[in-house]
Amino acid sequence: MNHTREYHTATLLTDGKVLVAGGSHSFKCFAQQWIDTGDMINARVDHVATVLKDGKVLVTGGTNDRILADAEIYDPSTGRWKSTENMFYPRQCHAVSLLTDGKVLVSGGVSPAFLNTSELYDSDTGTWTITGQMNNPRFFHTSTLLKSGKVLIVGGKTDIGLDVNTAELYDPKTGMWTMTGDMNQARSYHTASILLNGKVLISGGYTFAPLDSAELYDPVTETWTTVRSMDYARLEHAAAVLTNGKVIVTGGYGSGYVKRAELYTSDTDTWTTTNPMNVLRKHHTASALSNGNVLVTGGYYNTEGLRSAEVYDLSTDTWITIDSMNHGRFRH
Repeated sequence: MNHTREYHTATLLTDGKVLVAGGSHSFKCFAQQWIDTGDMINARVDHVATVLKDGKVLVTGGTNDRILADAEIYDPSTGRWKSTENMFYPRQCHAVSLLTDGKVLVSGGVSPAFLNTSELYDSDTGTWTITGQMNNPRFFHTSTLLKSGKVLIVGGKTDIGLDVNTAELYDPKTGMWTMTGDMNQARSYHTASILLNGKVLISGGYTFAPLDSAELYDPVTETWTTVRSMDYARLEHAAAVLTNGKVIVTGGYGSGYVKRAELYTSDTDTWTTTNPMNVLRKHHTASALSNGNVLVTGGYYNTEGLRSAEVYDLSTDTWITIDSMNHGRFRH
């Protein structure tokens, strides 16, 4: 990459390329090269990017010199961005899930008030509608689409800044939120990964200190089970589900910046530490590529957003440095 980045987004497109925004650039995974594409209409961090059912990418909210209600759409076929209708609420640090009917659910965040509101984007009409309110305002939470079509919201921070262990379920059929089982550990800045068996793995995060703990949510029983802890405590890390069903957790910050990545195997409830990444980083992205490898982009180290990118080859347990992005990015 040619510019440093943190708090950016990296989105796997239907053609196998990866779109990195704000910035913006796309990555050809087989050629392992970055291609300049159109700039977003609004510069932003703390936004969320979502691949729509037609393969286009919706970017929502975030902040630059103000918290944004703006939303825009990237068309991979033209490399161009266009504005779509604004959300009802400006928000950053929110969470997003693509529903089975193709609509996009946006929940929570900061506006600068702490939000319990949620809204739905209809890509067919380009419009937003308000849906049910969460039971608790929260930000730095996660949002995961379950196999049932419901959405699981987990953890985050509340309106008084405390990390929480609560979780909620959104039912698209009713537009209502209901509380589900509490996690065993309150946390924010964690990751959520849906496994092939439909359970959800929550790893790491923060509650007064970085966490190495992990737990599994069972949608059938609506209960949480503590699983084996990671080898390294970390927050502000990135996770991706590999084609073989394993989950890779990369980077982040613990007692210091974490260079190590770990693989979780649900069948044996084990974490395996991989060879270290080439660059220390947090606030980066990790994308599972169609060839089974993992692309890690950008992030933050010390006082600098990073342009660097690297690919993890699962078959050889090696990290390969690739061409840098054109812009440094973090929290993308």
